[in-house]
Amino acid sequence: MRFKYDPESDILLIGISDDPPVDALEEPGGVIISYGKQGNPVTIEFRNATVKNLIKQGEVNISFQTSNYSTIASI
Repeated sequence: MRFKYDPESDILLIGISDDPPVDALEEPGGVIISYGKQGNPVTIEFRNATVKNLIKQGEVNISFQTSNYSTIASI
């Protein structure tokens, strides 16, 4: 899984798969989900990430959680 934040456009992109996107669906609120050839999601894009409080200016916090543990990383 990959995370990319572009502060210039205020977009948070989460890459779920290395498959190339072949289709996309824009959800309300500026969320775009791209799908691969098999119909599985490959990326999720959040527009206006700081406005939605997904990202704080100058700080990116990422949390991973499984049934056994959770990890928080600040970038």
